[in-house]
Amino acid sequence: MARLGRPTMTDVAARAGVSVSTVSLAYSGSGPLTDATRNRVMEAAAAIGYAGPSPQARALRSGRTGIVGVVVHERLVRSFRDPLQLRVLDAIMDDLGEMGMGVLLVPYPAAGQERTLLETAAMDAAIVLNVRDHDEPILDVLRRRSLPTVAMEAPAGVVDARVTIDDGAATGALIRRLVALGHERIATVTLPMTMAAPTRVVDPGDLPDPMWTAARNRLDAFAAEGVEPCVIIETSSTMVEAGMEAGRVLLSHPSRPTAVVCQSDLLAGGVIVAAREAGLEVPRDLSVTGFDGLDLPWLAPLALTTAAQDGAAKGHAVAGAVRDLLAGGTPGEIRIDLELREGTTVAPPRA
Repeated sequence: MARLGRPTMTDVAARAGVSVSTVSLAYSGSGPLTDATRNRVMEAAAAIGYAGPSPQARALRSGRTGIVGVVVHERLVRSFRDPLQLRVLDAIMDDLGEMGMGVLLVPYPAAGQERTLLETAAMDAAIVLNVRDHDEPILDVLRRRSLPTVAMEAPAGVVDARVTIDDGAATGALIRRLVALGHERIATVTLPMTMAAPTRVVDPGDLPDPMWTAARNRLDAFAAEGVEPCVIIETSSTMVEAGMEAGRVLLSHPSRPTAVVCQSDLLAGGVIVAAREAGLEVPRDLSVTGFDGLDLPWLAPLALTTAAQDGAAKGHAVAGAVRDLLAGGTPGEIRIDLELREGTTVAPPRA
């Protein structure tokens, strides 16, 4: 009598004339099997429609789920509009896919949530794209779960592996460039410092504590250079429209900045659009620097002066750190180099 239901390893073994353990070895890719035996097993499986061991059974045998959780702190509609974030995610997913692993996008837990996906989802490791400079609650959850964790631009000692850039030093170089050109009233437009923050002027004595590490590092560069921003504007997101909103605020600010250091290229692009709306010319009336090194052809004929980073290299480094952690390694810190890219958006202030 024909067997009903989904074909099994036993069916494949019977058709191929091998043991069930040989079929298992053929699918696991391990064990001393000849190519001829492995091919015979796969041909038998294809003939009867056997799709392979169930993921649940494989997970039970190996103790692994084959899933890596990627924690994103912004709404996906924003994350997927950010070219740098997309490059990072593409590289992560490509490399993990080659390792035979899948990705689960995990939202940043909402305040007051009792039980979150971060606490309940089955995963072998976690990747955190953005963390606070201290008191990061999601890292507490991952530590309680004993999950190997890789974070981008995290403080030292808080995760198993971190992929970093020296964004403080790069921002400092941009500040020095503006000072050398003669600018004294330098503003800064920051990345969001906290969750769900509005675009607003921030008092230097009332900065959020804690804040996202990248925003903190790039803002701290002013103190390191001995320069006090004439105005600090926090944005509500990393998008161009938030930069436009920030640009309108800074252009009406009584400090009358002649230059602005933006913590991302998209924000810098938004500030330039706001300046154009106000009838100002960049860099004659306002010098603008960015951060990231994105291709923004709609700014033509301008090219941003910026600190360029390689998003794909960042993603490959993150995925490589996950692989090393799961293999029992200790990758520690991986530093990605930045390139100071001179554009056409800075000039001496007008007399």
